[in-house]
Amino acid sequence: MPPSLQVGPYTVIALADGTGPFFSPRAEAFPGATTEQWAAADQFDPGALDADGRWRLQFRAFAIRSDQGVTLVDAGIGPADSPAASWAPVPGALPASLAAAGIEPSDVDTVVLTHLHTDHVGWAVVGGGDQSRPFFPNAGYLLQQAELDAIEEINPQLRSAVIDPLRKTNQLRLLDGDTPLRGGGERVVATPGHTPGHQSMLVTSGRELVAVTGDLLVHAIQLLHPELAYAHEMDPEQARASREQLLHHRATSTLHLATPHLTEPFLTR
Repeated sequence: MPPSLQVGPYTVIALADGTGPFFSPRAEAFPGATTEQWAAADQFDPGALDADGRWRLQFRAFAIRSDQGVTLVDAGIGPADSPAASWAPVPGALPASLAAAGIEPSDVDTVVLTHLHTDHVGWAVVGGGDQSRPFFPNAGYLLQQAELDAIEEINPQLRSAVIDPLRKTNQLRLLDGDTPLRGGGERVVATPGHTPGHQSMLVTSGRELVAVTGDLLVHAIQLLHPELAYAHEMDPEQARASREQLLHHRATSTLHLATPHLTEPFLTR
């Protein structure tokens, strides 16, 4: 069984899809980071540094399971021919991770795509060309309208690879900002900056909150120093504001973070 976190009636399950090095040195990804900040980050998350000193990423999605259904947050790096194949360690293992959690693709009724980067949409649509089909046949795919509006700037390839097939099957659902799901225990929140329509997922039960961050948080150095800019954020100032707002959330006594790229899938603040 994959790692999981129980919060009230919700089981949040970490679904591994792959592990591999980042495509550029981490010092280029975080040009403002100091030696002391890197040392603290390496102590906090030593697994993020491989034997050759490269930034080592996890690639994972998260399932949220309750008696109301199954929500999947992000769709990983995908199969061998996915859009992420030029840089990510494809093929991904998400189907096997879902099976290990006892989840069939047909069980998923909601897919929340945090943003349109290739390592987060890989299993959304499979097959390619005329054979393209949503991998989760019964799911509505949730994306911010602002993200779709910016697709030409983010990655125009994904219009034909992901968006058009989802529209063909009437499975694309466009959101405008924060949106409650399943009566409000699950909630999509707009966290722009990394991309214009980046969104995160919140799961609330009592005084506990789980935040599935997407790329609002890609390395432990941003957890320790949320003000640090990441070179691949389209709007670093907006990303910083979104990150700080989520990390400083005061509505609950316990904040759990579910992160796609850090070594450990769950962190508690």
